[in-house]
Amino acid sequence: MASHHLTSTPETVRFGGFDAAFAPVLTIRSGDSVTLECVSGGPEAMPPPEMGLVVPPALAALHRAELVRHGPHILTGPVAVEGAEPGDMLEVHVEKIEFGADWGFCGFRPLGGTLPEDFPDRYMSHIPIDRARRVCHLPWGTELPLAPFFGVMGVAPPPAYGAISTKEPREHGGNLDNKEIGAGSTLFLPVWTPGALFSAGDGHGVQGDGEVCINALEMCLTGTFTFVLHKAADSARLRFPRAESPTHYISMGMNEDLDLAMKQALREMIAFITARSALSADQAYQFCSLAVDFHVTQTVNGEKGVHGMLRKGLLF
Repeated sequence: MASHHLTSTPETVRFGGFDAAFAPVLTIRSGDSVTLECVSGGPEAMPPPEMGLVVPPALAALHRAELVRHGPHILTGPVAVEGAEPGDMLEVHVEKIEFGADWGFCGFRPLGGTLPEDFPDRYMSHIPIDRARRVCHLPWGTELPLAPFFGVMGVAPPPAYGAISTKEPREHGGNLDNKEIGAGSTLFLPVWTPGALFSAGDGHGVQGDGEVCINALEMCLTGTFTFVLHKAADSARLRFPRAESPTHYISMGMNEDLDLAMKQALREMIAFITARSALSADQAYQFCSLAVDFHVTQTVNGEKGVHGMLRKGLLF
């Protein structure tokens, strides 16, 4: 089991896009770990010099490179896993998350967010963090504890999609914005193209469910991931991302219609329960009503998200 490290350079990142045609920047074996240095923010999101906040050199170098920009997020990768083929499942353990800067940003813009009709202007805050205390200091004086995670984690989408923006989460993962998938959690992704082609980015220092104004605390993070490949013959076919935290099993649903996203998250949870227990579909549906909490993940990415939370220890 080998360990690898990828820094953010013009050669190791993609700005805003997923595509099965992207060439991998690293190829690993199942069981290997990879540390990905991930940076966040275009030139327009950088703090003014008078704030005294330092832009990481790697991020400044990407701005100077003027990369082709397909969408909003800078992703490190893709990383190919040897032997991965369509129909397989990739298990991604989030081993560790470290801060890559002493600040983050949060803002909104015209025509974006959950209430664009109420907030038609552009508004941006640059927010210092205290790494040692793991808190951030909001402009109006509130101190928030940090709970970092990667907003974007995903494999390449089906090849027929071509190049797609990182904005919308889909069956390949991507911009999930699920705050439950932090360090110590595991993400399960269906494989759609040879090598799987995993990328990550869009570091979040802290976020509320809904991510209503467009942004969380957007910031540079470094994550260490361990990858385990499950061949199609060894496991039931996974068709949509699932996750597992230290305390919960997590289903996910995404759709432009929040009602349909809810239905998908519920169907995914019913399928999980029936696969992992002796319960029938009727019983699992009832069990979801009694024991599963469904949260609105985000409402700002075109494809809205809902995730179901089933506390561990309740299945038999």
